[in-house]
Amino acid sequence: HVQLVESGGGLVQLGGSLRLSCAASRSITCLYTMAWYRQAPEKQRELDALITSGCSTNYADSVKGRFTISRDNPKNTVYLQMNSLKPEDTAVYFCNARHPLTTYEIWGRGTQVTVSS
Repeated sequence: HVQLVESGGGLVQLGGSLRLSCAASRSITCLYTMAWYRQAPEKQRELDALITSGCSTNYADSVKGRFTISRDNPKNTVYLQMNSLKPEDTAVYFCNARHPLTTYEIWGRGTQVTVSS
């Protein structure tokens, strides 16, 4: 049973930076498409960034140029570097792993990011 554990969230001021980490309990990051989603209060969960097994990346327009997703396969970890944070980035951030050929996916429990103005 694979688990994803997010860390790195916290409180940061406008314009600040955070790096989120998503650690998998076993080696899946080299095969699965890994992604970061956010969910703000009373809003739907939405995709911020994803990275494929071949390290192709895709970003939501709202985070392009500010967020960077990366993966360290030997460490079974995916990162989200978040720069130039804005209050509207305040949300719970979830890590997701999705098998590229099936509908199987795994979610972490999330980590809270709060950006103060």
